[in-house]
This record gives sequence, structure tokens and C-alpha cells, in this order.
Amino acid sequence: MTLDPFYPIFDSADWLERLVPLGIRLVQLRIKDVDVQTIRDHVGRAKTVCSAHKCTLVINDHWRVAISEGCDYLHLGQEDLEDADVVAIRAAGLRLGISTHDKAELARALDLRPDYIALGPIYPTILKKMKWHEQGVAKLTAWRALVGDTPLIAIGGMTVDRAAGALAAGADVVSAVTDITLHPNPEDRIRAWLAETR
Repeated sequence: MTLDPFYPIFDSADWLERLVPLGIRLVQLRIKDVDVQTIRDHVGRAKTVCSAHKCTLVINDHWRVAISEGCDYLHLGQEDLEDADVVAIRAAGLRLGISTHDKAELARALDLRPDYIALGPIYPTILKKMKWHEQGVAKLTAWRALVGDTPLIAIGGMTVDRAAGALAAGADVVSAVTDITLHPNPEDRIRAWLAETR
């Protein structure tokens, strides 16, 4: 399976409606701390815009909604795995991506035969507080050897300028969040990412 090398993550369908039409082919919707109906509304809107622009949509965490709304992809963090029904997720035909930070988490993830593995944070990140310090691009090379043909995603502190180094170190895909959403011109930043990764 081949994934697009550029993988932005957004916290609302508003961002997807604004930026997916610029040429994004792989995107994650990551919504936290809202009610289920709000999540469903955003997922529905996200599905509509992604379908119109041939973009693969990944839903973060909300596996029940992803199943009920007929989504194709789900991303789970290690904490999310605790409560997720992986059997039900697979039975629904969802493809699955999993976050990893150390070898124990990687072994746990690989046992589930995921459709991709994410490693992070590669660089310091301001997106969320976590116990993991920056992993560095060298760890991508180590992970590349361990995951075999499973697509490998670099996440955490990624910028346009850092993308080439992550890809050269073994990542198949580079994921970005605040480099886009905090940029004074997100549209220009998306265009820069697309030029760098394609």
C-alpha cells in the first residue's frame, strides 16, 4: 500500500474544507474533547470534501464514529488502543494506523498488523504535552528496518525544511500540524509542503 508522502492533521472540518482542495491527498481529522454529535458532524463534512478531491481521510481515535460513518481509515494512539475494539475495527474494513514511541509500543503495534506506523515526536512539538522527548531522524532509520514494508510516518515538530531529512532517513510520509495551522498563510504553507514532498 502506498500513502501520499504529505499527511497534515487538522482539528476541524473547517480546515479540511479550506485546505484539502489545494491538492492534499492524505489528511487526518483529530478532534478532542467534544460531544459525539459534533464529531459526527465534522466527520460527515470531512468525508464530503475528501471524496470530492480524492483525498484519503483518517479519523483519529473515534473508532465507533469511524465505523458508523463508513470511514476508511482510523488512527489510534497507544492510549486509544486500550479501549478500542480492534476486532470490530477490522471487521468493519477500516485500515489502521498506530502511534509508537519506543520498541515495546512498536512490538505491540506490529502485532496488530497495522496499515501504517507513526513515530514521534521526531523534533520537539508544541501540539501536546507528552513524556517522550524528541526521537530524532536517526530513530526513523532504526524503525524503517523494524517495520519492513509497513509505511512509516514521521510526526512531531515537522516543518517543510525538515521534511527531506525525515524522508531520507526512512520515513515514507511526513505529518505536520502546527507548521500549517500556526502559519500566517496556511494556504501558502500547504503549497510549499506539496512542492517539497511530490
